[in-house]
Amino acid sequence: MYQIAKNISMKKIMYPVLIALIVSFSAFIASTTWKVKEPYEVKFANGKIHGEFQGLKANIQFDKTHPEDAKISASIDVSTLSTGFFIKTMHAKDALDADHYPTISFASTSVSKSSNGYDANGKLTLKGVTKPVIIHFTFDDKGNEGVFNGNFKIIPKDFNITKNGTPDDLQIMLNVPVTK
Repeated sequence: MYQIAKNISMKKIMYPVLIALIVSFSAFIASTTWKVKEPYEVKFANGKIHGEFQGLKANIQFDKTHPEDAKISASIDVSTLSTGFFIKTMHAKDALDADHYPTISFASTSVSKSSNGYDANGKLTLKGVTKPVIIHFTFDDKGNEGVFNGNFKIIPKDFNITKNGTPDDLQIMLNVPVTK
């Protein structure tokens, strides 16, 4: 009888201890949430066309030691597009149909370590079309701050961007300082 009572008593003690350890450990390995800090850069370029966007909003959960746990989502306000030349800016906004599709968004599906940094596989939605992309990036960790530098390429016609003068491909460059 004493042995049964002892086993039940041990179970009552061990289960809460195990749960507390698991919760504590999972909190320790949780990804850090980073907030975008100004000034950031979201630029695009190819040949005669180049420009930038403002209006970046992002939710970045990333820990460089556990990139597989990362979750990255971001959106950009299309109306903030600027080429530096009024007419080119208006043509670019028209090509993106900014009135009907006011945001460009990205949501990661996985993040992994690569030979040159990290790869964020995800879905880019542009002009109402969603396609897979891979953002190649590095992360310069400075304690409570850091900088994400990345790039990827898109083919505009894959997103139904077919206005005359649209390049065959566009390189997108990112420089995003962050803080905890």
